Amino acid sequence: MKKEAPLHALASYLPEGTFDQVMEFLLLYKVHLTITRERQSILGDYRHPDGNGKGHRISINGSLNKYSFLITLLHEIAHLTTFNKYANRVPAHGKEWKQEFSAILHSFVGKGYLPHDVEQAVRQSMTNPAASSCADENLMRVLRNYDDRKDTHFLVEQLPLHQLFKTKDGRIFRKGERIRKRYRCEEVASKRIYLFSPVYEVEVLN
Repeated sequence: MKKEAPLHALASYLPEGTFDQVMEFLLLYKVHLTITRERQSILGDYRHPDGNGKGHRISINGSLNKYSFLITLLHEIAHLTTFNKYANRVPAHGKEWKQEFSAILHSFVGKGYLPHDVEQAVRQSMTNPAASSCADENLMRVLRNYDDRKDTHFLVEQLPLHQLFKTKDGRIFRKGERIRKRYRCEEVASKRIYLFSPVYEVEVLN
C-alpha cells in the first residue's frame, strides 16, 4: 500500500533541520515521492523517467527511523543524479553512483543534523558507499540504535549458535556457524541452507 504524502508532511519523517535541503533536491528534479508501508526486500526504490510522461520517481519505506529514512532517500537521489549524468551507461552501484552518493552525504554532515554516532558512521561510509545501508554493517548497527526496540527482535550476529529464529516472512531457521561475512543457517522445514547477513534482524523463538 502506498501513500501519496503532501511534501510538507515529509518533515515528520526526516531529522530536524534537513527538510529544506532535501526539498531542494525534490523540487529541482521534480521528484514524485511515495512513502510506502514496510517492504521486506527493499528500503527504497528509484525509477527514472519513461516514455509515458512519468518523471523521476522515488519510494521510501515509511517505517524507517528518521536517520535511516534520510540516508535511504539520499541513496535514491544519488541514483537519480547518476542517471541524469550517465543514463543507463554505468552500473547501478558503480564508481559513478558512489561518487554521487558520497557528494550528497557530504552536504549533510557537519551541520548538527545527525547524532554523533550516526555522523561518524556516515563519514566512514562516504569513503566507499555500500550498495545499500543494509550492506554497510557498521552503519546498519548504528542506525538500528534509533529504531523502536522490540524485546524479541535481534540481529543474527547477536544470537547464540543453534538458536531458532523467525524471519519477517514467517520462516523458521536455526543459526549455524559464521562463514566469512555471513552466517550459515538451516531452514527448519526444508533443511535447506541459507546465508544471513550478521546485521539482518530476526525474531527469536523460545
